[in-house]
Amino acid sequence: MKPELQLRNNGGLYSRYFKRTLDFILSLLALIILSPLLIIVVVLIKLDSKGPILFTQERPGKGKKIFKVYKFRTMVQGAVKHQKVGVEVKTNDNRITPLGKFLRRFKIDELAQLFNILKGDMSIVGPRPTLPDYVKQYKNWELKRFYVRPGLTGLAQINGNIYLERTEKSTYDIRYLEKISFVTDVKIILKTIAIVVIGEDKFVKK
Repeated sequence: MKPELQLRNNGGLYSRYFKRTLDFILSLLALIILSPLLIIVVVLIKLDSKGPILFTQERPGKGKKIFKVYKFRTMVQGAVKHQKVGVEVKTNDNRITPLGKFLRRFKIDELAQLFNILKGDMSIVGPRPTLPDYVKQYKNWELKRFYVRPGLTGLAQINGNIYLERTEKSTYDIRYLEKISFVTDVKIILKTIAIVVIGEDKFVKK
């Protein structure tokens, strides 16, 4: 890892030692508890449309190390070939399958990333994994996001998410790095659950 990408004691002992242990334990428990749901999702995806069950894509993780992020496929096969960098996929995108709309609404497609967390590529809470092409656009202060593992959810995701500009998301990501703690992670997880249940638009500041 390059010196400029080393973690700078953010979160103290929790960030350096306990966070990864909790990630492993919680992701393993979640996979066991949610296994019936995940099996149902796998079957429904195969029945809903042609293509693989999982969508995989290379993303830079901690220290910019490239890993493959997992998601349950929500779009027609080959849809990513027509995706422009920096353009968010809207809910009315005709490339999204009928089942995919439901999976995206309740963030079920993201549950495949529990395997990424179990492997150590990701954390439960942290900056969302970005695309390699985005890294070229980042300013020096934004590169601090690579001090830590990317997360299944994060501070930006509970403060507007797709409604935020890239630099706004980065501001939240870096703010998270400056105050990593067990309490902060718990608050982010609980608010994420509320957003999934109630709907993201209800939490957007008008």
